[in-house]
Order: sequence, then C-alpha cells, then structure tokens
Amino acid sequence: MKVPVTVYAEMTPNPTTMKFVVNKHLLAMGDSAEFSSMAEAKGYSPLAEELFNLPFVKGVFIASNFVTITKTDNLSWDFITMELREFIRNWIGDAKEVLVMMPPKNAVPADDETQAPKKEFEVSEYDDAIRGLLDEYVRPAVENDGGAIDFRGFEDGIVTVVLRGSCAGCPSSTQTLKGGIETLLKNHLPEVTEVVAENE
Repeated sequence: MKVPVTVYAEMTPNPTTMKFVVNKHLLAMGDSAEFSSMAEAKGYSPLAEELFNLPFVKGVFIASNFVTITKTDNLSWDFITMELREFIRNWIGDAKEVLVMMPPKNAVPADDETQAPKKEFEVSEYDDAIRGLLDEYVRPAVENDGGAIDFRGFEDGIVTVVLRGSCAGCPSSTQTLKGGIETLLKNHLPEVTEVVAENE
C-alpha cells in the first residue's frame, strides 16, 4: 500500500548539495548516515545504493527527515532536482528500506585502504559540556542547512568536530566553524581555544 509522502527540495549554503525534506522521519533524531560511493552504501542503505546508480549523484547523506544529495559538477540542479525529488518520494511512498544498518562511525572508505587511521581522543571532563552545547545550539542550524556536526574529541584546548552532509566541503563552513561554533564554545567554556574540523 502506498503511503502519501511529500518531499520538497531546499537549497543549502553549499552549491553542490541539495536537501530533500520528507514529511516523515527516516532515521531517529540525532542519527545520520553518509555515503560517498556505491561501495560504501552496499549493505547499509538500499536508497543510497539506488541513488548512486544515477550518474550525477556523488554523495548521499541521510538524517532525521531529510536526504542531502551531493551532485557532480557537470549538471545544473535545474535539470535533476525534479527527478531526485520524485525518486525519493516514490521510494519512501513504496515503503522501501532507507537504511538497513547504521554504517560504522569511523570506517575507512571502501575505496581508500591507504587512509591513515583516525586519531583516538582520550575522554575529557569537558566532553559532555561540549556535546551539550553543540546539540543545543549548533546541530539544529546545521541540520537546517542539510548537514550534521559530530563531536570527535577535546585535547589541549582544541575541539575537533566532523562536518558531514552539505557542511562537508561547503565554502561557508570555515566561516561557520570559526565565526559561529568556535565563538559559542569559547564563550561558554574558557578552556576551549580553537575548533577544528577533521576531514572525513
């Protein structure tokens, strides 16, 4: 039985991404999954796998009630937004699986075995306070723009975060990181001296 689903497309600050907002929850609040290739999506997200069959899809980010698509540079959004919107609407309307399993958090991309392992952070007494500030003030704004921010760790005054979805590679993300997030955390926690983004 088809479920009535509405999907609308929303521009993001990143010109290579478009956010497709659905009138129902796809993942639990706070959960998100990001895939940058068909190989990464295999076994985790049937929706992302199918989207990668479209020649202009370069990345898929799924969060609470939206899917952010990163496109290749050879086509304008004018030509593909409608097709993507309909594709997502039909997929969800047919009650097909969006995500069957959460991908591991710090997995090395399937096509990049040479990547150095991620830095491991010791747990610090400020982790919960930093997480709380990010969840309360930063996450809603970042999700609004079709992205996500994950706290990685705190060491020697430096907060390390990972930007995902439309925030990854967005021209204005450095400004958001330094002007917004860093200022916010410094104002609340004098121990914070800098905020840096770890590239996924």
